[in-house]
Amino acid sequence: MTYLKSWEEFERAAERLYLQDPMKSRFTMKYVHSKHIVCLKMTDDVVCLQFKTDMLQDVKKIEKFSNNLMRHMASE
Repeated sequence: MTYLKSWEEFERAAERLYLQDPMKSRFTMKYVHSKHIVCLKMTDDVVCLQFKTDMLQDVKKIEKFSNNLMRHMASE
């Protein structure tokens, strides 16, 4: 389980993973207050994608990505 380096890489891979099998995919988000880091994880029990950031711009992108995932979940 390695962390992806860029947000764009994580976003594309995570959306692709979700669209492959929506019923098996899980998305978790965790904030580590002591380190001021947001950790994201998308998995389907075979592939595990991770990303962490402490940048405010990335947090805004994470919010848009979460909304996009929710839209996918509600439309299918």
